[in-house]
Amino acid sequence: MKSLITFGLTLALTAAASLAAADEIVGETTDTTAGGALGVSTGVMLGGAAGGPLGALVGAGVGLFVGKGIQTASGLEERAYAVRDTAGAVREVRSPAAQFAVGQRVERRGARLQAVNLSETP
Repeated sequence: MKSLITFGLTLALTAAASLAAADEIVGETTDTTAGGALGVSTGVMLGGAAGGPLGALVGAGVGLFVGKGIQTASGLEERAYAVRDTAGAVREVRSPAAQFAVGQRVERRGARLQAVNLSETP
């Protein structure tokens, strides 16, 4: 019986600790990574063909800004969130599919965010 109580207490404390360690959404931003990546690859190819290695570097830089600008101008920006971790650092995390509210508790699962369900805590 004592080991069952110890197990239950350990389980409850672990669940409470994971909630306390959850990150928090502090803002919503836009993300233009896809446009930038496409612009860099196109710029490298065109710049490299026109000016060799130096042209490839210049083309990549110009392509980055042009690609991000085109994605913004066309309204195809994706969602990203400013997330404050338990240490207080704020980082931008892309989330093209899932939506969150400012103040919501989330966990990072790889490169994606997942909502922390408050009703599951004991």
